[in-house]
Amino acid sequence: MSPSALYRTVARAEAVTWTMLIIAMILKYGVKVGDWPVSIAGFIHGFVFLSYVVMSVLVGMNQRWSKRLIIGAAATSIIPYLTIPFDKWLESKGKLVGAWRTTASDHPADRKWTDAAMRWMVGRPVLTGAILLLAVVAIFSTMLVLGPPGGRG
Repeated sequence: MSPSALYRTVARAEAVTWTMLIIAMILKYGVKVGDWPVSIAGFIHGFVFLSYVVMSVLVGMNQRWSKRLIIGAAATSIIPYLTIPFDKWLESKGKLVGAWRTTASDHPADRKWTDAAMRWMVGRPVLTGAILLLAVVAIFSTMLVLGPPGGRG
């Protein structure tokens, strides 16, 4: 899967989970069906939210985005549905063009340890996917233990 396809897939999934969460909140507060819709949708959305942030960093590093653009990409997940127009903007600016960088080039950035680490990761997609999945699960689990924003009750 290309960086563009990965970014687009996770950006759309993030928007879909926002929809699920909004519908769940309507069911909880409008229809008064209880907490269960928000618990389920919130769980799914939280996992995809963290996955989107991790994916933004991964794709941003591969595409040599500025730190500001990487942070901006990750931040678009905070506002419902912003990942979709941001994806279209990235595409219009050519920020998603190119394959995974698995070998060094003459580009000065390729001499940095971060780019060497990036090449190592994309050269081992299954291992990298497993490591990133474990990282998201660890962060997500920690957040579940800490509780929802605003407390439990």
